[in-house]
Amino acid sequence: MREFKYKPPRLHSGELRTPVTFYEYAPNPGPEPGESEKKTLYTCMAKIDEVWLKDVELAKSNGTLSDITITIRDPLQDYVPTDKHYISIDHPQYKDNRYNVKHVQPDPQNNRFINVIGELVT
Repeated sequence: MREFKYKPPRLHSGELRTPVTFYEYAPNPGPEPGESEKKTLYTCMAKIDEVWLKDVELAKSNGTLSDITITIRDPLQDYVPTDKHYISIDHPQYKDNRYNVKHVQPDPQNNRFINVIGELVT
């Protein structure tokens, strides 16, 4: 018979260390082009993952080198991220960067978290 051995979860709440804010933007009023922040939708703590070193060549060929994966606790019905929302990360490395939500998926290893893939907006 196979011996039982406890396997701790791959991700736990202690790894959510970076403050993240989800925004909604609207076009500027008047004839000037551009967008301005409309309202803050959700603020939480997250784990930020960039492209892994082993996937760098694949990311370069796909044009997804600047994409990031954000893991947040599942907000249930309080907030549902969509591709019309933007992400701001409160960390010195990501200062002045704005990311667009590209894809949202539940975390397959742990249903208490969701993965949000963000694309850098230039």
